Amino acid sequence: MVVIEQLLSAQEVGDFRARLADAPWQDGCRTAEGMAADVKNNGQADPADAGVRALANALLARLGQNPRFTAAALPQRIFPPCFNRYGEGETYGFHVDAAIMRIPGTQDVLRSDVSGTVFLSDPDEYDGGELVIQTHYGEQALKLPAGSMVVYPSSSLHRVTPVTRGQRLAAITWLQSMVPGAETRATLFELDLAIQSLLAAGTATREQLDALHHVYHNLIRQHAQL
Repeated sequence: MVVIEQLLSAQEVGDFRARLADAPWQDGCRTAEGMAADVKNNGQADPADAGVRALANALLARLGQNPRFTAAALPQRIFPPCFNRYGEGETYGFHVDAAIMRIPGTQDVLRSDVSGTVFLSDPDEYDGGELVIQTHYGEQALKLPAGSMVVYPSSSLHRVTPVTRGQRLAAITWLQSMVPGAETRATLFELDLAIQSLLAAGTATREQLDALHHVYHNLIRQHAQL
């Protein structure tokens, strides 16, 4: 799991929320597949609506501009973001995301390697609604500030706990990574962070940085599937 703080500014979050307030919404079960439909109880902004598509494209652009997202996910292909909301009593039980997804309006498919949630409501606006992800170290519950994002392996079982007060707004997306292995991606991410830290500190020589970049890019060559 990697948290990306302030992917969207407060002003951008406000704009997204204002535009979503006027968007058409539908039953979220319409987009669930297989067993997930039995445990999904939320609303989803109509992805066919032009305004919703514009918001999805704006979020895609912001993701493409964020170096931490790129370093963590190493994206090759991204599913257009969807927007969901949970009112009081709504929830999404434990499920795993579909392994293969068809990109709407195309014949293209992607393998879901990485899932992402962008929180559009602040934690004090609602009770419950935690994103709970099962990991090797037990369940991890997240409830991030509006504008922040978490990315995690799509292979993880996860759920959204029932909302008991207020309303939870979020955007979700999935992507196919150039490096499908979660453990390898994590290692590459840590190496990239270390290189960026040394660059910022100015304590490493150019030769040392070149050597680290050499290792990083050769690991990408070994593991990337294009």
